[in-house]
Amino acid sequence: MSTQPSKKLDTFVNPYPSRNYEISFDCPEFTCVCPKTGQPDFATIRIRYVPDRLCVELKSLKLYLWSYRNEGAFHEKVTNQILDDLIRAVKPRRMWIEGDFYVRGGIRTVIRAEHRKPGYRGEAFRA
Repeated sequence: MSTQPSKKLDTFVNPYPSRNYEISFDCPEFTCVCPKTGQPDFATIRIRYVPDRLCVELKSLKLYLWSYRNEGAFHEKVTNQILDDLIRAVKPRRMWIEGDFYVRGGIRTVIRAEHRKPGYRGEAFRA
C-alpha cells in the first residue's frame, strides 16, 4: 500500500454484517487550504458509521484525508465531499461526519452532515 496522499479508499468485508454496530474515527490533524486566502485550515474530522457489507481500511482513510492538505476547499464542501466519498466506498447503513474547524478570525466553524440508508431504523449517534 502507498504512503503518499491518495483519493482511493480501500475497504474490507464487514466481519459482522448481521449486527448493527458503530465504528467511530477522530482525526485531529486534518488540514486543507482556504480557497480565498490560501491559508491553511485545521480541523478535527469525526466520522461515525454503521457498516453494512464493507468497512473502510484505516491507512487508506488516513492517506485519503491527507490528500486534502494542499487542496483549496471551503469547510462545507470538504466535509460533505468526505461524506460522499465514504458513502460511495462502503455504502453504510448510516454515516455521520463532523468537521470541527479551528478558530479563524475569531470564529469556530462546525459542519455536520449525515447519511441514512433508506429503511435503516437504528439508534441515533452519540455526539
